[in-house]
Amino acid sequence: MGPVVELDGDEMTRVIWKLIKDMFILPYLDINLEYYDLGIENRDRTDDQVTIDAAYAIKRHGVGVKCATITPDEARVQEFNLKRMWLSPNGTIRNILGGTIFREPIVISNVPRLVPGWTKPIVIGRHAFGDQYRATNFKVDQPGTVTLTFTPSDGSEPIVHEMVSIPEDGGVVMGMYNFKESIQDFARASFSYGLNAKWPVYLSTKNTILKAYDGMFKDEFQRIYEEEFKDEFEAAGLTYEHRLIDDMVAACLKWEGGYVWACKNYDGDVQSDTVAQGYGSLGLMTSVLMTADGRTVEAEAAHGTVTRHFRQYQAGKPTSTNPIASIFAWTRGLAHRGKLDNTPEVIDFAHTLESVVIATVESGKMTKDLAILIGPEQEWQNSEEFLESIAENLERELT
Repeated sequence: MGPVVELDGDEMTRVIWKLIKDMFILPYLDINLEYYDLGIENRDRTDDQVTIDAAYAIKRHGVGVKCATITPDEARVQEFNLKRMWLSPNGTIRNILGGTIFREPIVISNVPRLVPGWTKPIVIGRHAFGDQYRATNFKVDQPGTVTLTFTPSDGSEPIVHEMVSIPEDGGVVMGMYNFKESIQDFARASFSYGLNAKWPVYLSTKNTILKAYDGMFKDEFQRIYEEEFKDEFEAAGLTYEHRLIDDMVAACLKWEGGYVWACKNYDGDVQSDTVAQGYGSLGLMTSVLMTADGRTVEAEAAHGTVTRHFRQYQAGKPTSTNPIASIFAWTRGLAHRGKLDNTPEVIDFAHTLESVVIATVESGKMTKDLAILIGPEQEWQNSEEFLESIAENLERELT
């Protein structure tokens, strides 16, 4: 079995992460784990070099599994006496690996959903580059002219667009951009994820309004689909379609799920939260970073470090912390390792662990956050009891 890069994290998720590894991974798999401690103290101790080293290890080996981590604000800098306010580890890793983040809900039949018709997962692929997030924007408080100029590097004639005349009382201005190569990578990652998951892919834009800008997204997706993915998609009985964002939002509320939705940066930011809420809980949401060639995957839970529970844990009190998304970070990473190594038994183990987790909740055993969604009569277990229930069911399933 090829190496799996393990990125440890912070607070309550760090506690749960170790329990998951000791109960569900090490007893069943002869696994080569390359361990990096991304706990906030160690990131501070190494001047965040550990995060960079971990990202390059994932690049080398093709698989990473990550525990949730603290992204420090002013209060955290004081709490841990940090040298500085370190960047988000996820951002650092994403900048080194490239790729697209796909957020996928875990559907459990007895956990109520705000959108009851969503019986299969909707996977949101967010193009986390450019657009509003890298835009230049500013305020003006007097009249004047806004001009957009492109100056070619070869010294040829500039392209100049006079955008607008600002009236007496001023206004706001924004200039944003994206790169063709980044859009192409986004397309390839989206199609690769669709092929892996055996789900159709939809791209949403507003190309009727932004004819050149969103038009490039539409055109590049279509070209790459036809040149590189169409045959594999058709052989697998899958489809690709471009839709206008407003049409897609309406359609997603009517459909049952079971597709990959490729979103531009801002749309993905908004829709991933809408979808998470629609399925009921961030505690049931996985996050997978996949590179354009589909070869490299980093999986993690989409939630935070559960600080409130960690304070209880530190005080010696039992907690009822939902481990499901963290378990699925392990299983998604292991399934990808199995795919790279061509070891179907590893893939089968990952799928079995996932189905056992879901079956355990469906049998009425769960943590408090899920019990609250079901209703006041629903009983719940503490963290260790719930993990023990999963362990018993896994043992039974595997024997």
